[in-house]
Amino acid sequence: MFKEFKEFAMKGNVMDMAVGIIIGAAFGRIVTSLVNDIIMPPIGLVLGHVDFSSLFVNISGTSYPTLAAAKAANAATINYGMFINDIIDFLIVAFVIFMIVRQMNRWKKPEPVAAVTTKDCPYCKTAIPLAATRCPNCTSELRAA
Repeated sequence: MFKEFKEFAMKGNVMDMAVGIIIGAAFGRIVTSLVNDIIMPPIGLVLGHVDFSSLFVNISGTSYPTLAAAKAANAATINYGMFINDIIDFLIVAFVIFMIVRQMNRWKKPEPVAAVTTKDCPYCKTAIPLAATRCPNCTSELRAA
């Protein structure tokens, strides 16, 4: 059983998938940093010095000046600013994956179209060679193409 598992784990698809997951996780962290540290601060500055990661709605009934204070008090909050960051994070990752898949599809060679070597007999509908003048199945005489 161990030998069978080893053969399965060492197949190309499994190893490719493992590498893809590891690279994807690292890429996700890079995109998260890009959104939180580079994209959102200028957007927040343009919108009037807003830090999206600190936007929240307190639903516990007690007032807290910051999200950190609400979290320290274990207050129930809806962190819509973090949600906005995550949406932008997702859109960037989805766009990059779309661009990668699009480029990979361009690199793929189109499958060659098989040359047509047969035609259907108009009488018995069986496949016959293109150059045939008589059907070998029903012996009907065929018109020249």
